[in-house]
Amino acid sequence: MTEIGRPTPEAARATIEPISVRIPDAVRMTGLSRSRIYQLIATGDVEAAKVGRSTVVLVASLRALVLANRKVPRRKA
Repeated sequence: MTEIGRPTPEAARATIEPISVRIPDAVRMTGLSRSRIYQLIATGDVEAAKVGRSTVVLVASLRALVLANRKVPRRKA
């Protein structure tokens, strides 16, 4: 923290989460293949945008996909 109670620039950068990531980062984050990410974009299951020549995937969309497909273990009766 700085003298006036604000975080240092280094601390502020460490807490900022990305809004979007490029395809290779989406692959690393999810463990899915590059082609599967593109399929999910094509079907609308994952939101993406073109920024110049880059395709970026919305991180919130990746999180929603994983949460929607998560398997909850059953408890034994």
